[in-house]
Amino acid sequence: MSNAILLAPGPVQLHPEVQKILALPMIHHRTPEFDLILRRVLENLKFLFQTKNSVFIHTATGSGAMESALVNLLSPGDEVLCIISGKFGERWAEMAEVYGAKVHRLDVEWGYAVEVEKVEKILLTNKKIKLVLTQACETSTATTQPVQALGQLVAKTTALLVVDGITAVGAFPLPMDQWQIDVLIAGSQKAVMLPTGLSFISLSEKAWKISETATCPRYYFDLRKELKANKNGETLFSSAVPLVRALDFILSRLKELGLEKHFAQLRRRADFTRDIARSMNLTLFSKAPSDSVTALQLPASIKGVELREQLEKKYEVTVMGGQDKEKGKIIRIGHMGYIQDYQLVTTMEKLALALQDQSYNINPEKIKNESEAWLKARPQ
Repeated sequence: MSNAILLAPGPVQLHPEVQKILALPMIHHRTPEFDLILRRVLENLKFLFQTKNSVFIHTATGSGAMESALVNLLSPGDEVLCIISGKFGERWAEMAEVYGAKVHRLDVEWGYAVEVEKVEKILLTNKKIKLVLTQACETSTATTQPVQALGQLVAKTTALLVVDGITAVGAFPLPMDQWQIDVLIAGSQKAVMLPTGLSFISLSEKAWKISETATCPRYYFDLRKELKANKNGETLFSSAVPLVRALDFILSRLKELGLEKHFAQLRRRADFTRDIARSMNLTLFSKAPSDSVTALQLPASIKGVELREQLEKKYEVTVMGGQDKEKGKIIRIGHMGYIQDYQLVTTMEKLALALQDQSYNINPEKIKNESEAWLKARPQ
């Protein structure tokens, strides 16, 4: 499958230079050579997060950073508000309950953004809420949440805004300090364009003050100890050296390119996917679509699970299907990672062929030509 295309919402295709870096001989994580790399990475993560605060690296998936946020901020019995607009909003609630929090659930119809006024009403009537937990992009529905407006709202209260930016940081603007985000989380296998294995978290000054009095047990995820280690140019525990070296390359490249130009690349891929999908008479599932991943509603006549399997096995294109109640009803196409234009064209052509295999009325050759014309008219 050397020509296989991976356009999932994570993990993503890797830059050729990243693949080379991952194959380099191993070095020890307690050496001056690695200390220099780590110091540079920790500084450049601030650029990615757009914050003056420290950004920490966990050798864990994004869910590990979510758990880190909770154990560093919660005490048993604390009240939290979870904005639940998909599978990963549910994960916030489940995690918080495990650590003894009283969870207030604000359920949002899948594919829709939360109404900020509803959040405001809950915070006004319940002053004990300590954390407001949300996704910047709910990956399961490819839907963005109004993080900037939520930041303005929560900043007026004693609560903290905790944002899962795993499918957002590095994909579209999410400036932590400017938008008054108290805790921001990211993962390596999404818009950071690395393999799975690292997650990142940053706390505002307001969040650090809360962390000092939180009583949840914490050991591996104790950010107080991690901060001390980082100041000495080290991590508290063993580092995933190959991933950190690859991260050094990615962050340096992003600084050289500039975030806005990088975001524009993803926006172009997202716009392309949406426009060509409309030509295929497919509708967007999300009412607040993300530039990191697009969810397409499948016609009732199409068997979604079989479609995705056919794409992968017959046409060597991997996209993801729906999760939980949307399984078999939608497909999700990722826009993150190292993606070349011909792969965008091939993906939409192969999707058309897979739909045609299920007797859907479509002309794959026409879709291919439209795709090529769209990209030619809008060069990077």
